[in-house]
Amino acid sequence: MFEALSEQLSQTLRTLTGKAKLTEDNIQDALRDVRRALLEADVALPVVRDFTDRVKLRALGQEVGKSLSPGQAFIRIVQAELQLVMGNENSALDLRAVPPAVILMAGLQGAGKTTTVAKLALLLKNRDKKTVMVASADVYRPAAIKQLETLAAEADVLFFPSDAGQKPVEIVQAAIAEAKRRFVDVLFIDTAGRLAIDNAMMEEIAELHKVANPVETLFVVDAMTGQDAANTAKAFNEALPLTGVILTKTDGDARGGAALSVRQITGKPIKFIGVGEKIDGLEPFYPDRLASRILGMGDVLSLIEDVEKKVDKEKAQKLASKIKKGERFDLQDFKEQLEQMRNMGGITNLLDKMPGMGGLAKTAASAAGDKNFVMMEAIINSMTKKERANPDLLNGSRKRRITQGSGTTLQDLNRLLKQHKQMQLVMKKMKGGGLTNMLRGMGGRLPPGMGGMGGGMPPGGRFPGF
Repeated sequence: MFEALSEQLSQTLRTLTGKAKLTEDNIQDALRDVRRALLEADVALPVVRDFTDRVKLRALGQEVGKSLSPGQAFIRIVQAELQLVMGNENSALDLRAVPPAVILMAGLQGAGKTTTVAKLALLLKNRDKKTVMVASADVYRPAAIKQLETLAAEADVLFFPSDAGQKPVEIVQAAIAEAKRRFVDVLFIDTAGRLAIDNAMMEEIAELHKVANPVETLFVVDAMTGQDAANTAKAFNEALPLTGVILTKTDGDARGGAALSVRQITGKPIKFIGVGEKIDGLEPFYPDRLASRILGMGDVLSLIEDVEKKVDKEKAQKLASKIKKGERFDLQDFKEQLEQMRNMGGITNLLDKMPGMGGLAKTAASAAGDKNFVMMEAIINSMTKKERANPDLLNGSRKRRITQGSGTTLQDLNRLLKQHKQMQLVMKKMKGGGLTNMLRGMGGRLPPGMGGMGGGMPPGGRFPGF
C-alpha cells in the first residue's frame, strides 16, 4: 500500500532538503506536488484540501522558523499531519463488557467480511487468550454459513450453526444464548452483505444491532475501492453507530486513498487492516507507523513484532549456536532461512519496513524475489540429506537429477549454489561480531537470493546505522 504515493512524496520532499530556508513560494511549490500525489492516490478531495491547508499553516509558523534544517522540519510536519488524518494512534477493541462481548460485522458483499471475522477471531484467541465463538446471520448468500464454519475450524474457534431457513434475528438471539451457556468471552456476528447499499439491508442490520447490543460494530471495506470506501463507510455510519473500520485487501492497494480518507470522512477509526489471504493476515492499524512508511522512514516496530510472532525461535537459536561454534552453514540451514523470511511476508515486506528501503522493496518485487524463494526451496527439496549437508558432492549427474526433480534449469541450480557460498561467507563474519559485523561484511549488499537483483543496492544504499 502507498507505493506510488510514497515515491512521489519522497521525491517532492527531497527538493526541499537542500533549501537554506522555507519561503511561501517553495512551500507552495511543494504543496502543489503533495496535493497532486494525494489526489492520484485517490484520497478524497475535502481531505486533501484540509491536509494541505494545515501543512501550509504550520510550515509558515514558528516550527520551521526555529529549525536549523527547514527541509527536515517540513517532512516532520507532513508526517504529523498524515498521522492526524489517519487517527494519530491505534484504536483498540473495547471488550469491557459482561461476557459475551458481542462484535457485529457489517459491510458490502465481496469486501472480505466473512474472512475478516475468522482473522479477527484468531487474533483475539492467540493474542488476547479469549474464548471466541462466531455465528453467521447471512441467510442470503449461498454457502456463506458453510464458509464461516470452515474458517472457524481453521482458526480453531467455536462455531454456532445456523441455516438459510432461519430469520437473522432468531440466529443472533440463539447465538447469544449459546455463548452465555458456554461462557464465551467474545461472540462475532457475521451479517449479510449486498452488492450496493439499499434500504432493506440497512433496516435489517439496524434491527440486528438492536437485538445484539454489540460492544463493537465494525465496518469491513475493500481498500482497493479508494475514496469510495470512505463514502460507503459514511453511509453505513449514518444508519449504524459504527465503532470502527477494518480495511481489507490493503496488500493489493498501491494507492492508499481509503486509509487516508476513512477517518476524516466518517469520524471513525481504522482499527485493523487485512494484509493477505492467509487467516493470520490481519494487523492492528497504527497511523504513526504507516505515516513513517509513506515517507520512506520504515516501520521498525512492526518489523520487530513480525520477528517476535513469526520467526521460529528454536531454529534461530539452533543456527546461532551452530555459527558461533564455527560449524558449516549448509543448504538445509539456507532453506530454513528462506522459510523464515517467507513466513515474515517475504523480502518485499521486510524491505518496505526498513528505514530508507521502501524504493528497494519495489525493485525486489519487480525482480520476483519472493517467487525465487519458492524456486530455491524446490531445488533444495530435490536434494538428498547428504547433498544438502555437503554441496561439494554435486556432480553433473546429481545436478541433472535435482533440476529434473524441481522443474528448474542447471543455471538456476548453479545460481543457488553461488548464493549459498556467499551466505556462508556472511555467516563466517557473524561468528565473532554478531549482526553488525555481518552487515558490514556484506559490503552494503542485500542478502543473497533476492531475486535477480544480483544482491546489489543503489549507490550509498547501505543498511541504515552501519
